[in-house]
Formats: sequence, C-alpha cells, structure tokens
Amino acid sequence: MHGPAMRRLPVGTADDYQRDGAVVLRGALTAHQVQRLAEGIEHNLVHPSALAMVASQPDDPGRFVEDFCTWQDNPAYREILLGSALPYVAAQLMRSQTVRLYHDHLLVKEAGTRQPTPWHQDQPYYNVSGRQNVSFWIPVDPVPLTSTLRFVAGSHAGAWFMPRTFRDQQAKWFPDGTLAELPDIDAQPQDFRQLAWALEPGDAVAFHMLALHASSGTAPGQRRRVFSARYLGDDARQAVRNWRTSPPFPGLAQRLPDGAPMDDALFPVVWRDGARAC
Repeated sequence: MHGPAMRRLPVGTADDYQRDGAVVLRGALTAHQVQRLAEGIEHNLVHPSALAMVASQPDDPGRFVEDFCTWQDNPAYREILLGSALPYVAAQLMRSQTVRLYHDHLLVKEAGTRQPTPWHQDQPYYNVSGRQNVSFWIPVDPVPLTSTLRFVAGSHAGAWFMPRTFRDQQAKWFPDGTLAELPDIDAQPQDFRQLAWALEPGDAVAFHMLALHASSGTAPGQRRRVFSARYLGDDARQAVRNWRTSPPFPGLAQRLPDGAPMDDALFPVVWRDGARAC
C-alpha cells in the first residue's frame, strides 16, 4: 500500500490476521504522512494531555512516555486517523461493514530506555466487548527486531488474561482470580509461536486487541516513537466497568448503557459500506 488511495490488501493478509491476530503492513503510510505523524508526535510530547504518563522507573537512563485520546486536539493525528488508508485497511482486516475510531495512543521510548513492555492483552483494560477490532502500531523511526513488538500467534482466539499494572503487577481492573493468569511466555518460548518484524518508518503492525504482545527497551542512540491507531467494527459494544478503564472515558456510562453500540461523538464512524464516512 502506498498512501491514502484505497487499495486492497495483498491476498491472504486478512486471513493471516484472522488466524494469527497480527500482521505486518509495509508502507502503510506515505513519506509525507510519516512526516506529518512525526510532527504530531512532537506536538503531543510538548503538549501532553491529562492522561499522559511516564511508564518507566525514575532511575531508567531513558524515558517511556505514553499519552491517549488527543486526536481531537492534534491536526496531524486527525489527518492520519481519518484521511489515510487506515480505515479502509481496518475494514478489510476486521471483515466489517463499518469502522469506528476508538482512540489514539502515543508510545515513545527515548534512546536507552530499559523499561520493557511486559506480555499483555489490550482489550481487558478497555471498555469494549466484541471480536471485530484492530490496532495499528506505526513507528516514525526505524525499529530493529530487538525493540519491536512481539506477538503470540493465535492468542487472540483464546482466553482473556488478568490485566495488571506494568511496573508493579497490581490488579487494578478485574478482581484477582476472575481471569486467567498469564503463562510465563519467556520461560517457555518453545510452547508459544511468536511473530515479530523489524520496521521502517511508515510500516505498521496490525493486531487484535486480545493478541498477547510485548516489547523490550531501546538501545543507546535509538529513539522509538510510535503512534497507535485503534478501530472498532460492527460487533463492538460498550462494556461498562466498575473501575477506571485505560484509557478512561468519563461520563460515557451515563450516555451508553452496557451492551450498547459505541455510538458516541467520541468514537466517530470513519468507514461505512465501502466508503469513507468523514
């Protein structure tokens, strides 16, 4: 794929996504779009939202910065989320007639960051049920295999695992004992088929929100700026939680009851029935 022109995925890519829960998309954005995305990331770093956090330890020689849900205030993010090929690609991967923007997520590991991202699934942290979803992990810097995302192939089709805080492993979402605990993937690598790809700026990894994934830190001199775009399909429904989801959507439960379609201004439909919706 090259640029925002609506093009079909290579034969078999959607099947691979449905089977493995993660696929690589080379050249998902044009060079111009990569530049705009990099501008948006730098703007975000200078103007963080109230949800921004430093996810690395104070003694880490690098810095791991995250932020969420800033697309409405960031023109570059809006261009990518709404005007690139991503909504069309999402429709194909999810096999969905509609594509709804869920949220954006900034993940920047500065050079020399030791903090790993431990194995986890995303959906247990969210307020969404349903199977039709996709996240795009898009770097604007080269990402070697040593610091790219790693996935357990097919894990999206299995159990939900207990979500825990990354640094101290607290259960702040589902109560302890209500979901399965993660297996020790790194201690038993032969038992888990893993997928990982080195990436160039503009490449993207598309993955299901239940796919188990992890990543390492960054080497000295190696900055890793990543933008994640998350979309929902036809079967997505509001899952009201008794706790603060990550990211949180304050007041949403008063507008959308449990089990309702995600029909809210926070989550605009960006693709419908084969055409861009906005």
